[in-house]
Formats: sequence, structure tokens, C-alpha cells
Amino acid sequence: MTTFTKIADDACPSISIDTDRVLSEIKDEVYSGFTEHMGRCIYGGLYDPGNPLSDENGFRKDVIEAFKELDCPVVRYPGGNFVATYHWYEGVGPKENRPRRPELAWNGVESNEFGTDEFMKWCDTVGTKPYIALNMGTGTLDEAMGWLEYCNSTQDTYWANLRRKNGHPEPYNVKYWALGNECYGEWQVEQSTKEDYAKKAYQWAKALKLMDPSIVLILCGELGYADWDRYVLGECIKWADMHSIHVYTADKEHMPNVSGPLSAERAIEICASLIDVARIKHNVKKRPTICFDEWNIWDPIRAPGDKGAEELYTVSDMLAMGVWCNVFIRQSKYIGMTNIAQSVNVISPLMTTKTGLVKQTTWWVYLLFAKYMRGNTLGVHLKSGIYSGRTNPAFIETTMEVAWLDVSAAIKNGWVNLAVVNAHEEKSFETELKGIKEGTEVEVHLVTGEKLDDVNTAEKTTVEIEESKWTAKGHYTFPKHSFTLLRWKA
Repeated sequence: MTTFTKIADDACPSISIDTDRVLSEIKDEVYSGFTEHMGRCIYGGLYDPGNPLSDENGFRKDVIEAFKELDCPVVRYPGGNFVATYHWYEGVGPKENRPRRPELAWNGVESNEFGTDEFMKWCDTVGTKPYIALNMGTGTLDEAMGWLEYCNSTQDTYWANLRRKNGHPEPYNVKYWALGNECYGEWQVEQSTKEDYAKKAYQWAKALKLMDPSIVLILCGELGYADWDRYVLGECIKWADMHSIHVYTADKEHMPNVSGPLSAERAIEICASLIDVARIKHNVKKRPTICFDEWNIWDPIRAPGDKGAEELYTVSDMLAMGVWCNVFIRQSKYIGMTNIAQSVNVISPLMTTKTGLVKQTTWWVYLLFAKYMRGNTLGVHLKSGIYSGRTNPAFIETTMEVAWLDVSAAIKNGWVNLAVVNAHEEKSFETELKGIKEGTEVEVHLVTGEKLDDVNTAEKTTVEIEESKWTAKGHYTFPKHSFTLLRWKA
């Protein structure tokens, strides 16, 4: 949590860190991933048989190592919009018998060569846990229960026995299950009204919990503050373990682009209140957490979904990534999981080529958060000047103040980690840091570029982490358009 005081632009900013203000836990699941059958995410991303960089299973070894570097705890699969016409049983068993199907979400063809068992094997290789989204479009409850039985059952029953027949005697014990994906959207096959979805989700949840009471069910939310969220929470709070939110941000102008993720902060705060309203109404003691299972910087015009949605991220986008991650640290009290959309190739920090990986500008900020911003959120007070121009969405400028410095802090094992985005295009800020003893040795991790439109490509890496040391002296200068992570022993 960061509290804020507005000051004049020509005044000296300050950041006050109090290591006694240890707040909510930052769940490891904040750094979870998402892999959809879309573009080159699965085929050519996770799975690339025949490539010298792939292992005997066809899994890209360099991608696996990148996931391990992030210590990614959970990965969502198989969609996304894709799941609304996906029938899981067509993607198991001998590959030569699996049918090729039209893929309606992204206008392609699904070979079903990579399915449930391959994904579970990949998760085991990476050391991550699977999260499955159920087909609530063209799928049935019977089909969903069959998928749960296939994955988790130890009984002598049809789908569990099929798993054994396919070479997997032990259950996969999949913990996380989503009740559909974006069922409200007009882009969905079998779009639902909020009333129809809530009625259906309630009955599906009841049946799935009867089959396996240990699973965590994620309710399909919208933006967190939409009427859909209010209604489905009010009807289904009894069964919801988490409530999902999806938000993407992007803008052609720098400051609306960088400040866009602040809309997610308001979404989380409002959604948390809607959860409590539903709990109070129905006398539910448990508090479902928020599962922000799709988020990123994405301009669908710049990177159309039906063309693979391959973004080329700039320094401005890198700063937006810093604000996104700061939001999740500040709001850790309410967050049970977040899943960056997506983890490879599709609107992703990580891109594969035939011969290696490209780590985009956004990768380096996300990596620093995944490595260091864990443990517990620390209370911070920020004094800064503010940006007063256009925002996207517009409600940001009318519901909150957009500081030039965007800040969060975490503490783990006695190490304080302070994450600071300086969003200003032209101005560095000499900033008073309160709460660091003079003479303390501080690790500095800086990510920046010469220009806001700098990018990383297969030919040239222009943006990566610059590491240095700083001996605390009261004031630190945060360079223009930069992300800085400061670390020191408390």
C-alpha cells in the first residue's frame, strides 16, 4: 500500500519507507502465467518439435528455462477465448487419432497435437502448477466433470481409466479451475447474459465441488467494476473461491500508456468491495480473492489477435509494465493470483525465434519483480508532483491522481525492495529517501533506454538490466523514463 501527497512539480519528491509497516502477504501466484492456443503461444512457443532447441517431448528448452528463471508458480490453459469451442477429450490419446478442428476464436485450425497430457507433462518439467479454464460456451457440465475426473480422480471410473490407458496412472491433482472465460463478451461463441451465466455457474460449481471438494473455482468476472461482476458475485458467492478480472491497457501517447494500468488499481478496489457486499448479503464468512488472470499492455489494432498478436514492446511499454506490477504489490491484500497474458510470443515479454529467445523491454521489469518483489507489501508514503493530462481510460484522471513517480515496496527475509517508475519523459527526479540509514549499501537495478520508442529485437538488445551499487546518502536520483529497483538489508 502506498499513500500519497501531491506537491508542486518543482518541489523535491520524497519516499518514506517504514519497515515496521509490514502489510499483506504477496502471494507467489501473483507471478503466474497464461498459455493459450493462439498464434505462436503453444505451437512454436512452448511446443516446437523438430527444433534443435527442443527436448525429446518437443518442448522448447530455452522457454522452460525462462519460466524457471521467473519461478512461475501457476500457468493457465488452454484459453482464453479459444476454450469456448475446445473439447478436451479430442486432445488426448494417440496423436494420430486426434481430429483437426476449425478454431473460431482466432480464425485458425486446431490440430489437437498438444493437449491435456502434454500440458501436464510440460508443467511438471517447468515445475509449475496447472490451471484449467472450462468450456462454458459449447461445452457441457458432463464434459467438464469428465475433464475433472480425467485429471484428478483415483477411482475405477471411465475417464480416470482413460487417463491410465493413456499412460498416466497417477492423477494430476489440478487445483485451479475456471468457470468459463469472458462469457459476457459479444466476441464469444455462446455469449451469456449475466443472469444466464450466474444460474449456470452456480450449478456447475455445485457439481464440480461434489466430485472434488478440494478444487479452487474461479468465477468469470469482467472488469471488476462492471454490473456483470456485481450480479454474478451476488448470485454465486457461495461457491466462488476467486473472482476473475481481465484488463488490457495501451495508448499511442506516452503518459496515457504508462498510467493506463492505474485503471486496474481502481478495478481491484471496487471488485474487493463488491465481494464484501455479496458476502454480507449472503452471510458468507470466507473472502474470495481476485484472480487477475488476463492483464498486459495490448493494442489489438497494432497487434491483431487473429494475426498472432505479436507486440513489439517499447520503453514506454516497459514503464507501463512497472506500473502494472506496482499495482499488484500495492493491492496484494485482495489478490490471489495474476496471470500475465500471455507467457510466450502472444502479447508477451518473451519471444521465440528458430534459433533462440528475444527478451523484450517488458521482460526485464517483470523479471525483477518476480525475483525480488515477494514476501509482504511494505507501507510507503510518496510525495510527488502529478501528471494532469489525458488518460486512457478517461476515468483515471477523474478518480485518482497520477504521480510522476509510481512506487511500491516489499520485504522478505530482511531485505527491503523498493520499485520506482519515473514516468516523466524528460525529467529526472532527485528524491529524498526516508527510512534508509545513511551509509547503507544499496543494490541498484535500473532498466531504461535512450528513447521512449527503443525496442529489443533478435538483431539487437537495447534495453536490459543495468546493475550498480549506491551508498545511501539521503537523496537518490531516479533517471527520466526509467524503472529502478533498490534493494538493501533492513
